[in-house]
Amino acid sequence: MTRFSANLGFLWTDRPLPDAIRAAKAAGFAAVECHWPYDFPPEQVKAALLETGLPMLGLNTRRGNVAAGDNGLCALPDRTDEALDAIGEAIEYAEDVGAKAVHVMAGFADGSDAHQTFIQNLYVATNLAANRGITILIEPLNEHDAPGYFLKTLQQARDIIEEVGAPNLKLMFDCYHVGRTEGDVIAQLNYMYPLIGHIQFASVPDRGTPDHGEVDFTEVFRQIDALGWRSPLGAEYKPNGATDGTLGWMQ
Repeated sequence: MTRFSANLGFLWTDRPLPDAIRAAKAAGFAAVECHWPYDFPPEQVKAALLETGLPMLGLNTRRGNVAAGDNGLCALPDRTDEALDAIGEAIEYAEDVGAKAVHVMAGFADGSDAHQTFIQNLYVATNLAANRGITILIEPLNEHDAPGYFLKTLQQARDIIEEVGAPNLKLMFDCYHVGRTEGDVIAQLNYMYPLIGHIQFASVPDRGTPDHGEVDFTEVFRQIDALGWRSPLGAEYKPNGATDGTLGWMQ
């Protein structure tokens, strides 16, 4: 049976994170995940997780200076100190709330220097996370939504994972990003499956609920189940209105 995780970076953003966790429980989600929880003390988040019994699957490293256009730091050659601070902060926060994964955001960069910077920062991240039982995730973002983002394709992510060679470095497979730029989602799932650490979804191309659009998620979810995936799938879609009014797809 397919189970779902509420991505609280997009869902129930009209309320504080602890209350969004409670809303996810009330709506029938099996887990939660978030983007940047750092405005809330980890003890408040952990208390809501314990109250609801929901696990926190993962969270992201900080983007950097959002007002200046940052969308991650970890592939930026001139921002290494900030990147390492963001990695350490995210891993510590994840440990405090019991999250088992940290998405290390690459940022806007290109070229061999950016590649080497990302590799070196991933070495640090995987080493810091390894003895805490935390997986490091990397995620390609499509060029429609994030033009200039360093990590663009599944193959690029695969090459990086193989180069780093850490057992706790995995792929965040977002069906939305894959569907926007890389074609057949099911074929890509089959190809990348051994490297996947988490799966997310939203409709293509509008990033809405998964009950419409170019990708048939009934078939995608069926294939994910057939592959043997048992963790909750991340509902990372943008609600058209109040979140509670957009949950019919779960039925």
